[in-house]
Amino acid sequence: MSGASLSILGLTATEERVYRHFLRNPDTSAEDIHVLLHAAREEVEKVLERLTELSLLRTGESGGTVAADPENAVDRLTDLRLRELHDQLRQVTQSRHLIAGLRAEQDARPLVTQGVERLEVLARLRDRIDDLAFFAREEILSVEPYSALTPENIAHSRPLDTRCLRRGVRIRSVVLREALDHPPTVAYLRELTVQGAVIRVADSLSERILVYDRQTALVPVDPVDTARGALVTQQAGLVSNILALFEKIWDHATDLPALTDTESTSSGVLSGVEQQVLEEMCRVAKDETGARNLDISVRTYRRHVADVLRILGASSRPHAALLAREKGLI
Repeated sequence: MSGASLSILGLTATEERVYRHFLRNPDTSAEDIHVLLHAAREEVEKVLERLTELSLLRTGESGGTVAADPENAVDRLTDLRLRELHDQLRQVTQSRHLIAGLRAEQDARPLVTQGVERLEVLARLRDRIDDLAFFAREEILSVEPYSALTPENIAHSRPLDTRCLRRGVRIRSVVLREALDHPPTVAYLRELTVQGAVIRVADSLSERILVYDRQTALVPVDPVDTARGALVTQQAGLVSNILALFEKIWDHATDLPALTDTESTSSGVLSGVEQQVLEEMCRVAKDETGARNLDISVRTYRRHVADVLRILGASSRPHAALLAREKGLI
């Protein structure tokens, strides 16, 4: 993302992120955008309302949301700011350099079919990955040779991963066996599998692959140094070869549950969701109440309950509560 900021023209950081989002993704739905931005729904709804009042957003021909042309947007914001802050006239009139940065955002739209793009700015690469995940409709494939996920990685990924799985997007991922030595990473991977993701483990990995809806693929510019950025393509021949490589890696990997179920049963490691279910089990009597508190279906809640009993080695829910207290889990 460009270093130029619209804060000088009176937009908050969230308002600017929303406007830039629709520059990159014109005429798309505003539904669930708060998930992509990792912000509260109420905050984003107020932002959308204000940007519409400022004429920075409008409804497009297909019913989606369209951002105003960068030059028009900057002109309008400049005029409003000038009327409000006459004492800062010099500072505000120098803000037209923002147009170049906004033009870059407008050009950073999803690739045309016959193209390869090189993204070297890590912030822009993260934005592109988040956009692709947010708009995925059918399937996300990945090969990720990390040895551990940081708490920040998990906190950033969880809302988008959960949203995709709830909407029926298939997720297949291959991770490095070394990652199973990191309890928070294992817990998060198991959390995803419970929600429907299919994850496999490989003894060694050198590839790093992301494919969205079998149409858009990302690979690193330099597999040894991923900080150098990524190549993004929708060219059919390249995507087809990357898909073939993914399937080859997938076929030689082992399902995650086959490696972790026994270990988790003996160690008592619970995923984040399972920990929440355990706490609900000890707090409420009805499954319907627990499921509603966690915003999941009763069927999913009961499946988590069964997993908690199995992992703790409990014969009943009261027994599970007793064991959990002994282990310091509640």
